[in-house]
Amino acid sequence: MTNSKIVLPEIDYFDPDNYLAETLEDEIKVDENCKILLKNFHQYLLGTKSIAPLEAGSMASGADYYLRDYMIDNRRANIFTISVALIRGFAGNWYIINNLNPNMAELESILTGVANFYGYCHANRLISPTTATQIDQACADLIYYRQRIESFHSLIGDGYSEWNKSCPMP
Repeated sequence: MTNSKIVLPEIDYFDPDNYLAETLEDEIKVDENCKILLKNFHQYLLGTKSIAPLEAGSMASGADYYLRDYMIDNRRANIFTISVALIRGFAGNWYIINNLNPNMAELESILTGVANFYGYCHANRLISPTTATQIDQACADLIYYRQRIESFHSLIGDGYSEWNKSCPMP
């Protein structure tokens, strides 16, 4: 009887090709890869950035929500094909209509995590400096997102259609 080991392929969690989801099976693999990448991001925040554990956990949680719920599950998009339109569509529309009580405290925490995650991606040469700056600026547009939440809470009658058109999801 021989002792044989199963050799699993080493996955490069920084390879954008490992985040393509065309089938349900792909989506499950992408989600698993993303979990591991987020754990690495969390460790980066704790170690390299010396961020306090509670704050680092909050940032990783915010990035997790954006990446896994919005980018992978809803958009079926590669997490590295990030754009200002995706950020604005998420924060100015999707987050608001997919939460029972959308609020700025929660959204700001999520966007802080997203901005820092894409800063981490830039540090690992996964996105360009220009893209990283654009994403950081889009995440920091809190006045706009506050207005979107407030106007959503103020909707009456058939105002949703117009509200939705003013910040469409890409």
